[in-house]
Amino acid sequence: MSSPVDLRGFLAGFLGEADEHLTSANANLVAVEQSLAKAETNPRAVRELFRSLHTIKGLSAMVGVEPIVEISHAMETVLRMADLASGRLSEDAADLLQKGLHAIDERVRALAKGASPQPAPESLIDAFSALEARGTSNGGGDEIVLEIDAALASKFTAGEKQQLASAAAAGKRALRVDFTPSPGRADGLSITAVRERVGRVADIVKVVPVSIPESEASPGGLCFALFVVTSAEDGVLGDAAGSDSSGIVAVAHRPRVEPARAEIERDDGSDAHRGTFVRVEVSRLDEALECLSSLVVTRFKLVRAVASLAASGVDVRDLSLIVGETGRDLRDLRAAIVRTRMVTVRSLLERVPLMVRGLTRDSDRAVKVILETGEAELDKSVAERVLPAILHLVRNAVDHGIETRSERLRAGKPEAGTLRITCSQHSNTELDLTLSDDGRGLDRDAVAKRANRPVPESDAELLDLIALPGVSTAGRVTTTSGRGLGMDIVKRIVVGDLGGALSLETEPGVGTTFTLRVPLTITIVDAFSFECGGERFVTPIGAVEEIVEIDPAHVVRVPVAHGGGRDAKMLRRRGEGLPLFGLSGLFGLKPASTGPGKALIIRRQAQQYAFEVERMLGQQEVVVRPLEDPLVRVTGVSGSTDLGDGKPTLVLDLVALCGTISSREEALA
Repeated sequence: MSSPVDLRGFLAGFLGEADEHLTSANANLVAVEQSLAKAETNPRAVRELFRSLHTIKGLSAMVGVEPIVEISHAMETVLRMADLASGRLSEDAADLLQKGLHAIDERVRALAKGASPQPAPESLIDAFSALEARGTSNGGGDEIVLEIDAALASKFTAGEKQQLASAAAAGKRALRVDFTPSPGRADGLSITAVRERVGRVADIVKVVPVSIPESEASPGGLCFALFVVTSAEDGVLGDAAGSDSSGIVAVAHRPRVEPARAEIERDDGSDAHRGTFVRVEVSRLDEALECLSSLVVTRFKLVRAVASLAASGVDVRDLSLIVGETGRDLRDLRAAIVRTRMVTVRSLLERVPLMVRGLTRDSDRAVKVILETGEAELDKSVAERVLPAILHLVRNAVDHGIETRSERLRAGKPEAGTLRITCSQHSNTELDLTLSDDGRGLDRDAVAKRANRPVPESDAELLDLIALPGVSTAGRVTTTSGRGLGMDIVKRIVVGDLGGALSLETEPGVGTTFTLRVPLTITIVDAFSFECGGERFVTPIGAVEEIVEIDPAHVVRVPVAHGGGRDAKMLRRRGEGLPLFGLSGLFGLKPASTGPGKALIIRRQAQQYAFEVERMLGQQEVVVRPLEDPLVRVTGVSGSTDLGDGKPTLVLDLVALCGTISSREEALA
């Protein structure tokens, strides 16, 4: 007897496939809900949503994940009924589908963590069964009979017939529009062009080629019958199809016949493009990046060896050329590997509209979500880390940023609030994510009172205040916010974990905007290297606004309050005074030289700081190794790297160091 099959080897593939189809399902459910809000149907989105769930169900059955099979099967039943109603869904059905997708996602995440998924929620399955029993269609009215030639009617699926009939019952026109191609046509129209033109003024249900007698107008004996649903006039359709009104015929009439029942149509060619993709586990990409990191360190060693040979008088011109070419090849290889790890920001944010809908379901709020992400991409590891921060900000905006409907109407605002998420590439290494709402804004006095601190004078000070643990901008604790943890977590993720920057702009009664500046990738970065107190350090290029020579004539000493007689240094720069700190002194190192050095200009929110270093060494790619041990983690040090000599070199987070200095000064004040 053969041994049972071990399906654990298929789990990694299942997780990748399931995640992809869940993303697609969320996007299509958003499209369905947008159509529902306009009192329209969206048959295509319903079919695509069904396809995604059907695939998830099949994959889950293959690896034996029965809870997901049960949930997806219940959702399929509702979607099949909606397809037979030409994509018509009730709000109750859309709510249940959202809960179903969330339940599936929870169980997929549990499998990814090596845990056993929870059984399918009985209440959810019962709700789907009840919905099926009473039907999801909001249609109504008399049924429609279709008048289509029998030979053509045999080529229609039941869903396509129902789409024509339901649209006609809802007051739209179900029509057949004929197009006859001919080489002699003066307008040069082809069926491809006609489909595009007609698709702009009508929903194309099906296109069927029809044989007709050969003639001067139709030398090929071929005609294309386009079956469409539209509210457009015959003249508009005729112009789009390149035909006159004689080629446009209504195909739907009353009265009643019993429609046939069938499965949702399958488009055999819908996944043809998938053959051009190869699914790769993230662990393999991590392995490739690790190998690249080793090559970067090896190149540092080679550069040092070549420099040593040159110092001893050896002719290394040919070797230097090879080293230069190797550096360019490594940079290209790095770009290629990083591209394979990229995910689009749009796919990262697909769940936000559904989450907002869930947050507003039981409240007197209406929120419109606008995503303007373009083609921007992030490294998958960065995307996974920054997503919780984005979701925290979204919850805050919906729960106590945007006013209730009645409050907005009294303030002269539109009844529905707007939450807009945009992104733009700040540089070759950084991305800006902006979340803005048109809500009530932040009340500085109220926040200061809750924090028992002075009222902040600037948005930067306000951000520092609301990011303190235990401080919340909410007036009361709810299931989603009010406990004073959200902004603390956001700042820790964006600034602490990712080494990025977080900024805030708010105006009472107008709204609030948060900007998250995050690195595109966090493993291999471009960095400046420099010396302080005889030690070498590096810092990412993206954190440095400018490098300047320190002119002693532009350095001013000012007394420090509560400083015990010590003075602080300020650097005059373009008419402004910047706090100037010596990195050697901050790290307790003895300066190796007493002469003037260089200053790295860093911006933390609206304030600029200058850090004095003794000598700049250059710019290069470095491999950042995070400091995982909590006993050696220090604010201002984000990791370590190897510059080719085998010694660890600290990677400094100067923006975080600015925050530590500011907090220290506030404590002394």
